[in-house]
Amino acid sequence: MGWTTAHVPDQSGRTALVTGASAGIGFETARVLASRGAHVVLACRDTGRGRAAAERIDGSTEVVPLDLASLASVRRAAGLVRERHRRLDLLVNNAGVMFPSYRRTEDGFEAHAGVNHLGHFALTGLLLDLMTSVPGSRVVTVASLAHRVGFGRLDEVAARSSTGRRSMTAYGRSKLANLLFARELQRRLVVAGAATVSVAAHPGLSPTALWQGDPPSLARLPVAAGMRWLAQPVEAAALPSLRAAVDPAVHGGAYLGPSERFGGRGAPELARSSRAARSVAGQGRLWTLSEELTGVRYVCEPAVLEAPAVESVSAPAVVVCPVTGARA
Repeated sequence: MGWTTAHVPDQSGRTALVTGASAGIGFETARVLASRGAHVVLACRDTGRGRAAAERIDGSTEVVPLDLASLASVRRAAGLVRERHRRLDLLVNNAGVMFPSYRRTEDGFEAHAGVNHLGHFALTGLLLDLMTSVPGSRVVTVASLAHRVGFGRLDEVAARSSTGRRSMTAYGRSKLANLLFARELQRRLVVAGAATVSVAAHPGLSPTALWQGDPPSLARLPVAAGMRWLAQPVEAAALPSLRAAVDPAVHGGAYLGPSERFGGRGAPELARSSRAARSVAGQGRLWTLSEELTGVRYVCEPAVLEAPAVESVSAPAVVVCPVTGARA
C-alpha cells in the first residue's frame, strides 16, 4: 500500500497557502490540509469560485485574490497575507495555465512563463520571511512531466515572446523553470540556515480543468490517448503535492511524482527529472533573470556552491548565514 491521505499527519496550528485552490489539484490539496486541521488560504484568480470552493471544504479557510498573470496582483495578495498572518507554514505553488487563449500577461510575459514561473517566483519571495524561522515550513512547487519537453532555457527573449503561446514546448519550458527554481531555492535556504525547505512535485496525468483548453492540433490525439491509459482521478493526482508538503521523511530538494505507468499515475514516490532540470548553472541563471524580470530580490545571497544536483532525499547541510527574507 502506497502513501495516501491517511498518512497526512495532524496539521492543527499550521497555516497553508495554496495557489489555484478553487478547483482541481489545488482544491484537493487545500481540502485535505484543512480536514487535518490546517488553516488554509485559498489564493485564487476568481474569488467567487474561491469562496464557492471554501464552502465545500470542512475546515478553516479564507480566500485571497491572486492573479499570477499580474505582478501587481501578486504584490497585493502578498500584502494581504502579511497583514493577516505573522507566520506561514506551507506555501504550495500549484496554480498554472496550459495552452492559454491569451498571448501575454499584464506585464508583457509569455503566459506560461509569466503565470507558471514568474508569478510564483515573486509570490514566494514576498512571503518567504514569514516562513524561514518556522520549524517544518515548506515551499512546494508543482512541476510536470512536461518539463522534459521544455527545450532551451527561459531567457528574457523567451519570457517576452508572443509566439508558441499554445505550444507544448512553451508549457514544458515553464515547468522546467519550476524545477530549476525549486532546487535553487533549496540551495539558498540551506546556505542561509533557514528552517524552511523547498520541495517539488508533479501530479502525473489527471483530467483537470487545465486540460480543458485547446491543445495544439498535433497534440490532440496523443493527449486524448494518453489520458485514457495514464490518467488518474484528481484525488490521486494531488497526493504528490500533499506528500511533499507534509511527510517529514521527505527532505528539501526532493522531487516527487506518481510511481507507475511512466509517472502518469500511482502512489507518490521520488521521481526522476531531466538533465536540464539538474543543471546547477541553469538554476543560477534562471534565478538571476527572474529577479530582474519580477523586481523581487531575495536578500540573502548564498556562497558559491559546488553541490551536486539533488535527485534523492538528503539531509540538510551546514548553516552558513541568517535569512532576512525578501523584499520587492
